[in-house]
Amino acid sequence: MTVTESGTSAEGVQGSENPQLSLGRAAARNLATTTKSVPQMQGISSRWLLKSLEWVQVNGGAYRVNRRLNYAVGDGRVTFSKAGTEVSVIPAELGELKPLKGYDDEEVLAELARRFEQQEVAAGDVLVEFGHRADRVFLIAHGKISKTGPGHYGDETALGVVKDGDYFGAQALVDDDGIWEFTAKASTACTVLTLTRQDFERVLEQSESLQAQIEQASQDSGRSNDFGEAEIDISSGHDGEPLLPGTFVDYETSPREYELSVAQTVLRVHSRVSDLYNQPMDQTEQQLRLTIEALRERQEHEMINNTDFGLLHNADFTQRIATRTGPPTPDDFDDLLALVWKDPGFFLAHPRTIAAFSRECSKRGIYPTGTDLGGHKVPSWRGVPILPCNKIPVSQTSTSSVLLIRTGEKNQGVVGLRQIGLPDEYEPGLNVRFMGISEQAIISYLVSTYYSAAVLVPDALAVLEAAELGREG
Repeated sequence: MTVTESGTSAEGVQGSENPQLSLGRAAARNLATTTKSVPQMQGISSRWLLKSLEWVQVNGGAYRVNRRLNYAVGDGRVTFSKAGTEVSVIPAELGELKPLKGYDDEEVLAELARRFEQQEVAAGDVLVEFGHRADRVFLIAHGKISKTGPGHYGDETALGVVKDGDYFGAQALVDDDGIWEFTAKASTACTVLTLTRQDFERVLEQSESLQAQIEQASQDSGRSNDFGEAEIDISSGHDGEPLLPGTFVDYETSPREYELSVAQTVLRVHSRVSDLYNQPMDQTEQQLRLTIEALRERQEHEMINNTDFGLLHNADFTQRIATRTGPPTPDDFDDLLALVWKDPGFFLAHPRTIAAFSRECSKRGIYPTGTDLGGHKVPSWRGVPILPCNKIPVSQTSTSSVLLIRTGEKNQGVVGLRQIGLPDEYEPGLNVRFMGISEQAIISYLVSTYYSAAVLVPDALAVLEAAELGREG
């Protein structure tokens, strides 16, 4: 910058008609101290699942869930294979039907699978009618089917919805004289596979092993209560001195064990950065903070989606329901509460699912009140908090799931598993271990978190599946 004889800068003369009389803002900032925020990270969520679960100390890295003896009921899902428009049931999957539970003769199962016939059903079509002879089993490959039956006063009442992977009519394989106790009507276009009693008997006549299986399925495997647990004999309401029954509580002989899973990463910081650029913020501390946030996000994702211990995959089949009309409605949330009715803790849903549920409430003129949870105002239904969780997947067709969870060991609910007291522990269940300095002067830290989740009894967790987020009910 040059100065003229009058003492004003050439820049000031050229840039403005009026000369600059004081130090400019841009130049002044060179001497000023900038106030900085800590590094921000958009991927950090509220992580309500990790906050709301009761955590159990797991010594030895494994947690065993002991239960009363249960009799298997075979309420699993059936899997299909698809080639173009042709759909067929995988033979081994027929073992999910109650009468065929545990049956493993591959040749017979293959023959039964071959005899299933594919049917395309339009929305509104009636598949079976109440009171008619139950002469076939239905496997639902795709779509939703509503079951209705006569109510107490002769009116029609809803009995539930079956969907992809479900089946009904399996009792026809055992009982030749049964009748349908409900009417099944397609809510959407459906693809179903059917096997008639007549075709089943043709295979039955040629297989002694199948005959033995059906005979065994026709008999009670043991006395059980409404939950499938071995009965405890108790006498009540008696008078005098009758002989009291003797009993014992039987246990599962092979209880499930949950081993702690791990999420790990190696954090690397150059020594020059750590030495020279630690003011006003500690570089290693900030790197570690964001790394731990990412690990905690992965931990919550795994506790929901892991195929081994994730909650979506560990909900009992009897605790899974479909929406009545497509979008998540107050009726669907009430159905969840009917499944987890013993001290329900909270609903867990994707934010888009909560928005879809709110739209359904608004259409009905229902405005649920919020509830206070740890100082946070969250929506609720029937007084049960509805917590957002972006780890619950949303499919490409805009469907998602809603979980209802009861928590705590005392409540026989869902518990989080971790081990406290790890070497170099930084947070509960998470440790940071120094790994050394490389020849390139890079400092390495191993960051690990150990966790899992356990469902103590099946009715502690229920899932509303295939809730449609973009559809108007």
